Amino acid sequence: MSSFVSPGIAVALAAAVLWGVYLFSIKRYLAGVPATVLTVAVNACALAWYAPVAATRLSAGDVPDPAGLGVGGALALVGSVLGVAAGYVFVVNALALGEVSYVTPINKVVPVFVLPMEVALLGADIPALAVAGIAVVTVAVYAANYRGGDPVEPLRRAVTARPARLALVSAVAYAVGDVSKRAALDRVGLPPEALVVLVLAGVLLVLLPLAVRDWPADRPPATTFLALGLVVAGAEHLTSVAFAALPASIASPVVNTQAIVAVLLGGVILGEERLGARLVAAGLAVVGVGLLAV
Repeated sequence: MSSFVSPGIAVALAAAVLWGVYLFSIKRYLAGVPATVLTVAVNACALAWYAPVAATRLSAGDVPDPAGLGVGGALALVGSVLGVAAGYVFVVNALALGEVSYVTPINKVVPVFVLPMEVALLGADIPALAVAGIAVVTVAVYAANYRGGDPVEPLRRAVTARPARLALVSAVAYAVGDVSKRAALDRVGLPPEALVVLVLAGVLLVLLPLAVRDWPADRPPATTFLALGLVVAGAEHLTSVAFAALPASIASPVVNTQAIVAVLLGGVILGEERLGARLVAAGLAVVGVGLLAV
């Protein structure tokens, strides 16, 4: 693989595989668990797994001095957490109000918003071929999550239907989180390991009040959360390393191919419909990643 893609893209692809396994697993093993509860429990387990890594790789000097951050640095750190947390809350509410077939494809167009944000806010210089790759990967992720009917209908409904609008806002929020991660790593100088701790702990704290409200009487075995926590710890680490090595507009679409991994696992293991269309989407993703790797 190293002769075909850069190390940064290889790491982003590895992160996408782990995130895809996570998405498939929560659907397979944690159906019915409130999303806020699931995230808080898994993030707590992920922090426990990641603690030895953080303890051995980070020192007091790796934590930026709040007094020296400046407005831009502070916004990057806050945006890294709130972008992810807000994106999550918005998409959960969208799914509660509307059909998955309309909500999910819209929520997966995150790279469309990352590109202009990174160019405008961070002054990124993205080659034309990379822009084409971003477009192809975004179409592939959209197609993998599309459930049939008019392919433009989900986007059309984003203007009029509240669930679709919430999904669109969620995509923008996730894009803010992605660009903020890149700024925190590149401009603030935050080590990738510190970013992992910041995101996991920050999202946990933001969602904890909602999780306490939603906490169910019957919970899955703790071993399930521990196993998924290990997956998320690895995925977050690889994601942070990828964002440290690549512009957000390139890392984000590659990491977002997690959706293709998840739907392919669903089609192969659970026998879900439209496996053929999702294989086509996977092929498109390979083409898009190839363009990004050139």
